[in-house]
Amino acid sequence: MIALEPREAGRFMQGLGPVIDATFGRPQAVLAVSAHSLTRVPVLLAAARHEAVYDFGGFDPRLNQMRYDAPGAPALAHRLAALLRAAELPAEVVDDGGLDHGIWTPLRYVYPAADVPVLPLAWPPNWTPAQLFALGQALAPLAEEGVLIVGSGSITHNLRRVFAGGLRPDADAPATPESTAFRNWFAERAAGADWDALLDYRRQAPHAVLMHPTDEHLLPFFVAAGAAGRQPATRIHATLTYGDLGMDAYAFGPGAARLAA
Repeated sequence: MIALEPREAGRFMQGLGPVIDATFGRPQAVLAVSAHSLTRVPVLLAAARHEAVYDFGGFDPRLNQMRYDAPGAPALAHRLAALLRAAELPAEVVDDGGLDHGIWTPLRYVYPAADVPVLPLAWPPNWTPAQLFALGQALAPLAEEGVLIVGSGSITHNLRRVFAGGLRPDADAPATPESTAFRNWFAERAAGADWDALLDYRRQAPHAVLMHPTDEHLLPFFVAAGAAGRQPATRIHATLTYGDLGMDAYAFGPGAARLAA
């Protein structure tokens, strides 16, 4: 619903594109790793053109009218596949296209003109944080080539808790203690570059399994983190909806703090 109701996180993303461009230069392409594009091995969607995919049901029908028609990055897909194979990781390239809602929803705010090429990387949700961190490490050279690596998911994601009181939860509900404890633990370890703890978050973080009954919404973080190496991660945005769903955003490496809002 953030596409229709931007709230604080949407307003943050609206300002993010111009700040990225001013701080680092406009990206040559966006490599998007989303919680909603999942495969048995890493798969690059190398279509020359992408459209929004409406991979949801039961929401406001206006969402199905929203478009995000963006150029693809076929050449980059093959470059990336070579990087992964050189790191002894499996990689497939397909000519298919389409941007799931975890990709087009934020990009409609960050780059509304849809003029930056997008390359979706689908990934295996049964890989561990350490495996996905290694996947990100293999992608590290892309940053020097002007590619913006985006991990899209949710810092907390337990929809059963959100809808426990019915189908119309209160978006302005106060933060639950469990969500606050998990988010704060994560931010502190990220700022301190405590990657041993973060990669073992499911055992060490407070309420980790409660906040992520399945953790596909958190795992894209580790791909982006791996691309930056074992550097600190800066929380550049921190708001909440429905009392439980953190809308936190992180950036990596030198200059990350300049993106904060």
